Amino acid sequence: MRHFPIFLDLRGQRVAVAGGGETAVAKLRLLLKTEAKIIVLAADACAQIRRWHDEGRLVWHARAFAHEDAIHARLVYAATANARDDAHVKALADAAGALVNVVDDLEASSYITPAIVDRDPVTVAIGTEGAAPVLARRIKAENEARLPSTLGTLAALARDRRPDVEALPPGRARRTFWTDYFDDWGPKTLTAGGEPAVAAVFAEKLAIARIDAASPRPGKVVLVGAGPGDPELLTLKARRCLHEADVVVHDRLVAPEILELARREAVIVEVGKTPGGSAWRQGDINALVVEHARAGAVVARLKAGDPLVFGRADEEIEALDAAGVACEIIPGVTSAAAAAASVGRSLTRRQRNQAITLMTAHDVAGFAEHDWRHLARPGAVAAVYMGVRAARFLQGRLLLHGAPASRPVTIVENASRAHERRFTTTLAALPNAIAAAQISGPAVIFLGLEPRASAQRDIERARRLGWA
Repeated sequence: MRHFPIFLDLRGQRVAVAGGGETAVAKLRLLLKTEAKIIVLAADACAQIRRWHDEGRLVWHARAFAHEDAIHARLVYAATANARDDAHVKALADAAGALVNVVDDLEASSYITPAIVDRDPVTVAIGTEGAAPVLARRIKAENEARLPSTLGTLAALARDRRPDVEALPPGRARRTFWTDYFDDWGPKTLTAGGEPAVAAVFAEKLAIARIDAASPRPGKVVLVGAGPGDPELLTLKARRCLHEADVVVHDRLVAPEILELARREAVIVEVGKTPGGSAWRQGDINALVVEHARAGAVVARLKAGDPLVFGRADEEIEALDAAGVACEIIPGVTSAAAAAASVGRSLTRRQRNQAITLMTAHDVAGFAEHDWRHLARPGAVAAVYMGVRAARFLQGRLLLHGAPASRPVTIVENASRAHERRFTTTLAALPNAIAAAQISGPAVIFLGLEPRASAQRDIERARRLGWA
């Protein structure tokens, strides 16, 4: 990040704009939304600037930008539409130590003005470091459509009543009140009855919140499926839980982009289990989440994929039940589903397989007890989680029970993530293919499933590199 985003208080501050044409007008339209004292310096000014001057919204001086203008300015805009004149304004501003923006010249500017979504007092600023103005405008348009016009009114009403809400205990009580206000009864009441109705309901809801705060709610644990890694595959319910959680206890494989969705004030604890390395014991994880919940916290127990698929969910649920701690479950997209989507294949298909086996090599005893004869038959499809190290055992069991050496195998590493990789091979070449690929991330091994024809380029690339 080259440009650090901040919101600068311009109330009563002087902003100097050098230039009297359309380039200056474009900047002034935004500046006039602020409470700054705006001074325009230009020998001549267009009709719009003259009109704003006559209305008292800014002051226009019919002269060139001078050194004293830079000395007294909090911000300077070089907007003359003339490269030589803009360079002169920049030199004067630099000499005076003023922040200067040279319109359409990123390298000459000491700050840039972002695209703005205005829902005063809510302001969304969008910047692309000057790399993609068209993208910034698109994001602005999307946010304009997403944020209702009433949002600013609700925010202004909230600002006026914030001292009353601060009588509630800090933490969950206040967050719950404001969440309900902005997401539920606030917008509904404003639409139905306007600002007076909101004021009346606000008082009623606050009185109820004070009563509830006197009897604090017990904590709880929510088992949340974080999905395979792509934040866009996270469910809306999971996102909301992350926003509300006081504590986030997560596995090693949960993507950093998903952890970014948690509240900044939340306590975040990694309880990772590194293959071949140090690991949290399941009992210690259980004790940790119980401890936080008993202290009154909402705990998001964040698990990669779906917590109900090889996530040891039952063990944690039983521990919570034994401790008398409330538990909820939010399912997620499991890795096999994401990997199948990546290779463009359905996990089941009529006249091929009407069932699919999900299996994990992490539990060695359970892995050995599978019905290998069933898995070896023609048309059988299985998705193997955490099976990279067990590839030779997997190969041996299937060959022993009659699976053809030519059975197709597809491997998807880091499914749905930016650094996803896909490999194809056969059962005969499986261990060697995995060794050659040097897989280090979480991988799903599909037995009896090939990518569709459009993925042929990935197959050929794998063959050229010796992975299959």
